[in-house]
This record gives sequence, C-alpha cells and structure tokens, in this order.
Amino acid sequence: MSMKTQLPQIKLQAGLAIGYRQAIASLPEDIFLPGGTHFLIARNGRGKTTLLRTLAKTLKQVAGSFVTEGKTQYLSEDLRFDPHMSVDGIFRAIVPAARQEAARQLAKTTELDLRKSYGQLSTGNRRKTHLIVAEQAIAPDRANILLLDEPFSGLDAYSREVFEQLWHNSPDQVLRLVSCHPDYDSMGMPSTLVIQGNEIRHSTGPQQIWSQLKGQLN
Repeated sequence: MSMKTQLPQIKLQAGLAIGYRQAIASLPEDIFLPGGTHFLIARNGRGKTTLLRTLAKTLKQVAGSFVTEGKTQYLSEDLRFDPHMSVDGIFRAIVPAARQEAARQLAKTTELDLRKSYGQLSTGNRRKTHLIVAEQAIAPDRANILLLDEPFSGLDAYSREVFEQLWHNSPDQVLRLVSCHPDYDSMGMPSTLVIQGNEIRHSTGPQQIWSQLKGQLN
C-alpha cells in the first residue's frame, strides 16, 4: 500500500489486558478503530491513561496484543515545556517551518497569546499550546494516530469547540483517541471506548451522546 494512501488503524485483540504488573482492565472481544475521532471514558483510576500509554508503547501490556498502523503521537496530560520559552518560541522550536503560520493562526483563533512565556500561561492556555503543537505535527502524506490524554482539561468552551470542529473536518488519514470527561450532556460521542469495571468495550452509534454513556461508568 502506498504511504500516500495508507490509513491509520488501531486493532485491539480480545484478551488484551492493561495495567501495572497486574491487570486493571481487559478486552472481552476484538475492537477495531479506523481513522476519525474516538473517545475514551472511564471513572478516575480505571485505566484511561494506562490504555493510552500502552498504545503509545511507553508501557507494556500485561497480556494479549494489539496493532497500531500510523505515525503515533502521545499527548500526556502532564506534558510540560520550558517555562521561560514564549509560545511562539515553542512553535518555532518544534512545529515544522511549513506549518508555523497555521499554528499561529490557530493560536489567534483560540485567543492564545504568542508573546507570553509558557510559565505564565493558565492550565487552559497550556492545553491549547500542547494541542496546537500536536495538530501541526501531523504528517500530511501518511497515516497518523494521536493519543490525547485529557486535552480538554481547563480548556474554555469556545476553544474546545474550535478543536472539535477541526477534528470533524480532519481527513481520514488521522485517527484520534481522546480521553476526556465531557462537561455537557449533548456532546456527540459516536465512537467511544468505555472502561466498565474491569472490561474495555466499544460503544458506537451516530446519534450517541455523553448523557447516554455516563450511566455505563462504574
């Protein structure tokens, strides 16, 4: 398959177990995630970050196997940059030259001050910086996987909507798996991994929203 036509995918095989030495959650059946946006929900401490770290291959699974196809980025919830660097300096250091103007435009749209140092930013504005860097690192000529851990934490509603719309308009060559705690009941979540007790299941439906899913968490 040509790299220019390759599409991302995540294949989780039945029997995959995640955890630290001991399993905290496992899959009773196969799960396949194609390009597009998929959400990951669970109560605190039930394995959201553990699953993302496992897929990013920074943590070994306890049992079973999975396959990821695509350039993979893991955006950790506790990511930090040099506190003395300005936002624009971070973009110039990390974002490819051809994408820096797009990064600055997205910063302007979300009201992120490019002149401020990272250490001066609020939690929400740090999240914006992280997300912009991750989005502009997407390779345009190959499959991409973005594993995003709580990217909405501290983010204002308007900026969250900007990123959600960006994801909605994204090409099929990008797969996003987004761990989150939605803050409004009508948020659309048509493809969602749900960790229920010690099982990881895939819940789908074109009209599926957060208010229908949150009752499954235990």
